[in-house]
Amino acid sequence: MTGGGWTLGIESTAHTLSFGLVDKDGIPYPSISDTVRPDKGGIHPREAADHHKEVAPELFRRILTENNLTPEAISNIAFSQGPGLGPCLRIGASIARGLSNRLDAPLIGVNHCVAHIEIGRQQCGCDDPVLLYVSGGNTQVIARLEGRYRVLGETLDIGIGNMLDKFARAQGIPFPGGPVIEKLASEWLIQNPDHSMEGLELPYAVRGMDLAFSGVLTAALKLVENGQALGAVCWSLQEHVFSACVEVAERALSHTGKSELLLGGGVACNDRLRSMCEIMSVERDSQSFAPPRMYCIDNGTMIARLGWLEQQVGRITLLEKSAIDQYLRTDQTPINWA
Repeated sequence: MTGGGWTLGIESTAHTLSFGLVDKDGIPYPSISDTVRPDKGGIHPREAADHHKEVAPELFRRILTENNLTPEAISNIAFSQGPGLGPCLRIGASIARGLSNRLDAPLIGVNHCVAHIEIGRQQCGCDDPVLLYVSGGNTQVIARLEGRYRVLGETLDIGIGNMLDKFARAQGIPFPGGPVIEKLASEWLIQNPDHSMEGLELPYAVRGMDLAFSGVLTAALKLVENGQALGAVCWSLQEHVFSACVEVAERALSHTGKSELLLGGGVACNDRLRSMCEIMSVERDSQSFAPPRMYCIDNGTMIARLGWLEQQVGRITLLEKSAIDQYLRTDQTPINWA
């Protein structure tokens, strides 16, 4: 595959540096990624940025080699312009600028949150969904209205993935903690089929159309301190916070009159959350969609896909406009292709 027209996507918002591709027709190809996995503590932005800088040359070489491409086949360079961790975003933007200059390829800075939506729409074949976006740094319920993705509800404190990682870290579970919490909850449920919520109650995270997870985290940590089994608390934690997310998503479906729910973000890999969304959607005559897990987590392919969409409507990013925006909002990006 030596022809041109390929769009390269560079994802660097947080713990993962990822290179992904879409071809001239917008068809996505699996990304090549490397993730910071600290032995203890959370993600340090400066250390993550150093990691991204170190692994970038090898990831770029691999994405070309594994797709039998030469650098000259790359016609567009897309990168995450925000939101995210400043030092990490700057590394990705610097790599993108360098490749754009070297390959004489247009630069396209894209919105990381919108990229999650668009790769999900492409993979699942849904048209106009409500998005339940659940990741480490973000928890939002989003719907398209008048040419933009509008945030109908969001976390008031920390993202759901960040909350799960903080709980896991307190139990000595290394990053990422979410998959281990899911496993412990599932194992406890199998061993306790006649379970009840008695003694495992936690605060409910819904605040109108918004969510708040810090109080749930504090209460869950207290349950473990008071002697409750870790698996039981993991189960209760998932049930409470996922129920809250699904409730807000259902309200968004009702308010907007839409009939499609799309999951996005790393926490969308969780089987329990997926099943709860499916149950709710069936009960209200709607459909629930979840993309393949490799497109739920941060990946370069979703950045390439959004860059391709942006390029199709004639949008590129001038060098002087390519600065990162770590506080970029989902609703700041015009949606001209839908």
